[in-house]
Amino acid sequence: MTSERLDIDLDRSSPVPLYFQVAEQISEAIRRGVLAPGSRLDNEIQLADRLGLSRPTIRQAIQYLVDKGLLVRKRGVGTQVVHGQVKRSVELTSLYDDLRRSGKEPATQVLAIETAPADENVAAVLAVPEGTEVLRIERLRYAGGEPLALLSNWLPIGIADLSSTSLQERGLYELLRAAGVRMRVANQRIGARAATPAEARLLDERRGAPLLTMVRTTYDDQGRAVEHGSHLYRASHYSLEVTLIER
Repeated sequence: MTSERLDIDLDRSSPVPLYFQVAEQISEAIRRGVLAPGSRLDNEIQLADRLGLSRPTIRQAIQYLVDKGLLVRKRGVGTQVVHGQVKRSVELTSLYDDLRRSGKEPATQVLAIETAPADENVAAVLAVPEGTEVLRIERLRYAGGEPLALLSNWLPIGIADLSSTSLQERGLYELLRAAGVRMRVANQRIGARAATPAEARLLDERRGAPLLTMVRTTYDDQGRAVEHGSHLYRASHYSLEVTLIER
């Protein structure tokens, strides 16, 4: 569907700026599914002519929605509705399971799976001597055909029989549970930073784009650290939801 079928009703007597009226109505159409992910908008000239507005007004409306992560400009394609943002509760679940439950069609590209000596940080969280061989996994997770997250994990050797094939087909936590690992609790730290050129290339983002960071160490029911992860998420496609309770 394109924006040709989108009804935009402007109140020219309102104190609300026209660009904002246009942006809010496009945003609402995206929220209600009238403009589905991947839908293309008319170009600025066509929209301006159809609505009787200036091109700078339309350009400002579109840029506002691009900045909010609802639209994306693609060279040779035009302006499109981005795929819906993944909203995830902060719980002891895997991204793969959360995506599958929400119908986001998860897919995984395994970039690396190898043994490597634990550096000082990994050794400390896994409670092993520095330099101990651990399993290092690096994956690129897709949702709805688009890259969503870059996942790096370190695990004690022998905790589960993991392979590139199994990690492409199933989530890490699902594989650990199948191996008899009983994950009980995790410590997690959430932050944000700008994407490096290499990260931006993998995640199909611009250099310096904002990324959410998540560092998590998971423990089993015996208190043993069974997995440490350092993950990067596209802020334009991903958010975290937390329920707060007054004590």
